[in-house]
Amino acid sequence: MSEERTEVSSLGEFGLIDYLTRNIEIQQAGTVLGVGDDAAVIDHFGKQTVISTDMLLEGIHFDLMYTPLRHLGYKSVVVNLSDIYAMNATPTHITMNIGFSNRFSVEALSEFYEGVYAACERYGVDLVGGDTSSSQKGLVISVTAIGEVAPDQFVKRSTAQKGDLLCVSGDLGAAFLGLTLLEREKKVYREHPQLQPDLENQAYIIGRLLKPEARKDIIAYLEEQDVRPTAMMDVSDGLSSEALHICRQSNLGCVIYEEKIPIDDQSRQQALKFGLDPTACALSGGEDYELLFTIRQEDHDKLVLSEQISVIGYMTDISEGAHIVTKGGNKFKLVAQGWNAFEQ
Repeated sequence: MSEERTEVSSLGEFGLIDYLTRNIEIQQAGTVLGVGDDAAVIDHFGKQTVISTDMLLEGIHFDLMYTPLRHLGYKSVVVNLSDIYAMNATPTHITMNIGFSNRFSVEALSEFYEGVYAACERYGVDLVGGDTSSSQKGLVISVTAIGEVAPDQFVKRSTAQKGDLLCVSGDLGAAFLGLTLLEREKKVYREHPQLQPDLENQAYIIGRLLKPEARKDIIAYLEEQDVRPTAMMDVSDGLSSEALHICRQSNLGCVIYEEKIPIDDQSRQQALKFGLDPTACALSGGEDYELLFTIRQEDHDKLVLSEQISVIGYMTDISEGAHIVTKGGNKFKLVAQGWNAFEQ
């Protein structure tokens, strides 16, 4: 059975946009005008507007050899929504820009947009605009996410206080291990194309890389418990890198306890199979899209009911620096060895 292939050139730019956006359903009451005009119009009903933007480049941020286009569409939305949640805000709208070469058919782009719409539906977000362009090589994706927050209820990275508890949602290191597994199989495939990939039934860690979720549930839980974090950010570059951002911007130090860092059993076992230290994967892996935040000590008891939140340390005076205490009780300086987008 031959797969249908429609050349993008047969539709033209406006025809393509009409085709890809033909089934948009508006979910937000604040969307006054969506796709189809020179600009979108949004009414946030007296709330403050939060805006974040991100680029994803083929060969730098993703590899289409093992990334399904539907997953990529989903992920490109989610990683932007994660930044909005990290401000203690609620995402409401996105715009999506893509540049692509002529190796992408209308069907391929449709598949990508299926993932985009699945994420929009799951998080109650409206796609209200964007642009398409030809690209000489590779797929280029740029997403802007827009959210709302009650006046001055947003949370910055720079407002942690000495003595605050340092907390993280979910578990860490899984996405990096998923990437390591997929990269290993890609190398094997290149050398032996006849071999079937062996993903070792590791659906969890591969899913954490290819189809991450933003922690909408954590923001909802904190609100229910009447806990407003004193500082917050999402974990995209690894725990150590993000913790040091909060330290630097809040002018503080911190202590993190290795035994408190949440690592899933599958991640731990896979790290050991690769001969990697599970803690190092959690500290430096990145792309987990969990939330790292600080709370006042008196709010500690409100978090006990959540199995999804771990208290991993506390903030100290800047003179004490940033450290990790190992399971053996040794203290080491916390070093950011996270992923760097400018290192090739």
